[in-house]
Amino acid sequence: MPVKHLHAVISGGASGLGFAVAQSIIARGGKAALLDINAEQGAQAVAKLGGNAQFFACDISNAEQVDAAVDAAAQAFGSITVAVSCAGILGNGRVLGKKGPMEAAFFQKVININLIGAFLLTKAAARHMQNNTVSDDEDRGVIIHTASIAAFEGQLGQAAYSASKAGVVGMLLPLAREFAALKIRVMAIAPGMFDTQMLGNVTDEIRAQLAASVPYPPRFGKPDEFSSLVNHIIDNGMFNGTVLRLDGAARLQ
Repeated sequence: MPVKHLHAVISGGASGLGFAVAQSIIARGGKAALLDINAEQGAQAVAKLGGNAQFFACDISNAEQVDAAVDAAAQAFGSITVAVSCAGILGNGRVLGKKGPMEAAFFQKVININLIGAFLLTKAAARHMQNNTVSDDEDRGVIIHTASIAAFEGQLGQAAYSASKAGVVGMLLPLAREFAALKIRVMAIAPGMFDTQMLGNVTDEIRAQLAASVPYPPRFGKPDEFSSLVNHIIDNGMFNGTVLRLDGAARLQ
């Protein structure tokens, strides 16, 4: 059964998929805390979303900042019942590139943001969710991560990105099993190619080629299609411990 009150913390909530999730949560009468490193975007997002949104500047790879932001959101809302991890970077690059071997620090940065960041948000949110008072047929909380189809079939140049997203997928079932006694569900969505800022630097020609590679529908996914699935996961209590592909049957080559 869905959670009774939608009090969400959303990493990467100031733009893209995270902003779409915040919009949908607020449209349902909920409240959304946007955790993002970009303060300017955060302020603009809150201005668009209205009084049920709050922004907290946060480096998602910094444990102290994540804890502080989630604590502040819990204090503002009275509880945390939903956590959605949308913060991430592409981190494309060959291990042996034209400019030389990939720096270990670059690989580590991708892991820190995409994987460690997802873990830190999980830990911080679950710490509050475990104390929520619920009836017998309600969840104490739902945690949803953004994985990627690259977790399963990463392309050339995606060693760091694919490793980070595969890590997100790999921790889902152990987390779901651990949190089962607390009545907290843990899920992930693996998007294909979505029309977000991550594709902002791609030329129109390449965008058309990428969109045409999706079997059906032959286009980029829309952020509201992602947020719609987030809300369906929240509402359907049997979704737990697995990852759902949202990719139009795309398979990376």
